[in-house]
Amino acid sequence: MNDAGGTTNVERMDLQLSGRVVLVVGGTGYIGSAIARRARSEGATVIVASRHPEEEEGIALDASDEASVDAALAGILETHGRLDAVVITAAPPAHELDPARLSDPEQIASAVEGKALTFLRVANAALPYMVEQGFGRIVGISGQNAFLTGNITATVRNAALNIAAKSLADEVAGSGVAINVINPGLVTDAPSPDVERARPGQSSPAQIGDLTAFLLSPLANISGESISIGHHLRGVVLP
Repeated sequence: MNDAGGTTNVERMDLQLSGRVVLVVGGTGYIGSAIARRARSEGATVIVASRHPEEEEGIALDASDEASVDAALAGILETHGRLDAVVITAAPPAHELDPARLSDPEQIASAVEGKALTFLRVANAALPYMVEQGFGRIVGISGQNAFLTGNITATVRNAALNIAAKSLADEVAGSGVAINVINPGLVTDAPSPDVERARPGQSSPAQIGDLTAFLLSPLANISGESISIGHHLRGVVLP
């Protein structure tokens, strides 16, 4: 609604996250910390998990270790009595991949373990609790490298995460549990509005946090989707 001066007054949407318990795996990272802040701003109780927790409310969770994942989730349920949502952002950054080994099977296997299997391990541990309570939200942070050639390691690890998430979403369809993936391109504090040909759009951690918060909401009747943020990989438009 516009006032007399032409300024638009927008009422903030209530995402109904107040009182919800949200676990953010990799929540001390560049993207994960923004997601945690956004969920807290909606009133959620956010548990930040990492291998080496830095916050008082943070917990230790090594997503490469099934026993560590199970122990972390059991502790959350014992303390809070519920688990409504999980966001998995934990993965080695793309810039840490060795560019001379992009097609090396050993590097690819390690990258899939560090991203896709990390997602799957945490999601598998959370799903029984969520299905039992009849509600849950799981969001994985992947990347638009899944749709690009030129970096086999990044392509395979992201595509594997996307496929795993879709498969899990289909398995629990109708249970009240939704599983989705967000695919950023370049993530930066000051994303450019320009989108180059054959490139994805840019986004900021805060924008990813906004989208994640919506996908965690009971208002989001979306599951099994792999959603690009910033702009899905731009193709070539013929004149």
